[in-house]
Amino acid sequence: PDLPLIGVGGITDARTAWDKVAAGATLLQLYTGLVYQGPSLLIDILKGLEAELAARGLASLADAVGIAEADWADRTLPPA
Repeated sequence: PDLPLIGVGGITDARTAWDKVAAGATLLQLYTGLVYQGPSLLIDILKGLEAELAARGLASLADAVGIAEADWADRTLPPA
């Protein structure tokens, strides 16, 4: 809990941002999505995260950090 986990890669919408937070990310890095979609991506992600919190009855994004951690930890990587 004292070490921040940064969700990176493929964050192009609220769903992928939510997945990173639910997996345990306390910070998100946006780059490619921001380059291709522009600053409006931030508003879209924030609105989507707000809607997800409301749908789940959570008070803040901090309450969502790691809620699907076990699901992500159980996944296996595809063969290289």
